[in-house]
Amino acid sequence: MKHWKDLRQSAAASALLMAMLFLLPLATVTPFHRGEDAPQEQTDEPSQGTDSTGQLDEATTLKVLVGDTVEQMDFGTYLMGVVRAEMPASFEQEALKAQAVAARTYTRYKLLSGGNHGDTADICTDPTCCQAYISLEKARENWGENADAYEKKVEAAVLETDGQTILYGGVPILAVFHSCSAGRTRGAGEVWQSDLPYLQPVDSPEPADAIPNYYSRVAFTPQQFQEKVAAADIGADLSGPVDQWLRNAVTDSAGSVVTVDVGGVSVKGSTLRSILGLRSACFEWALEGEEIVFYVTGYGHGVGLSQYGANAMAKEGADYLTILTHYYTGVTIGPYGG
Repeated sequence: MKHWKDLRQSAAASALLMAMLFLLPLATVTPFHRGEDAPQEQTDEPSQGTDSTGQLDEATTLKVLVGDTVEQMDFGTYLMGVVRAEMPASFEQEALKAQAVAARTYTRYKLLSGGNHGDTADICTDPTCCQAYISLEKARENWGENADAYEKKVEAAVLETDGQTILYGGVPILAVFHSCSAGRTRGAGEVWQSDLPYLQPVDSPEPADAIPNYYSRVAFTPQQFQEKVAAADIGADLSGPVDQWLRNAVTDSAGSVVTVDVGGVSVKGSTLRSILGLRSACFEWALEGEEIVFYVTGYGHGVGLSQYGANAMAKEGADYLTILTHYYTGVTIGPYGG
């Protein structure tokens, strides 16, 4: 947050990209997610990799809802499509491997919890519901002259982590991830209804100068703000002076807004972020002339793996196991036989 004191004027001139890279809804938390049956201390050593044949992933067939069509594909093929869509293939190889394991784990979690599609499908390609996915053909079009090199990187990321899953108490975790935090991730309980022992705040080495729109600025006229809040139907009263509409922001250790009073109603910072379409809940605001201006740091919900943070760690020599055990607290990593 302190960066904005020096950077507001320059940030005000930059363009704001408002498209969401990733926004995962929190699935209903079933008892095993809380780790009640897990030992108090995790003593298992992380597995050091696989034989890179892909046999563990190939042994599982998924029903994947692609648009309106259900396609059957093996786990490895699906994961390659997810890694292509969820992380830039230009990232470091160990970061891509961390992404592959997180995506595999999130999918396993969905399979265990029943997912969102009943008997129709195991998982879908809608990033607002499950995970993003892109076919190899479409990805190659996007990659252009780098297509061959990027395809090899993604394939290696999946094959070299074959079957590797993030476990807490022997069970796959809710391995959520986001683009970039504000230098520290957030706990699940700070964003959603339930806290989880493996989704706790940790420091994250975000390379701010290398992240597009890491600092963003968005302005609303009072009328625009009123319209957005009214559409959310949160019961806010915005009839008073504009400078009283937003008050009493409570922030967490990451600098993100946990709660804020909007028109006399206390709402979560993540809720206001969604209402206004902000890039994250790490924001400040100010009245500037006739506008309410928000200054935002980072991108995404801030929970779990930071993709840009993972890439920064990989550049410093961290392998995927180190990255994952940093961002997910108290976990082990290995094949899951459930």
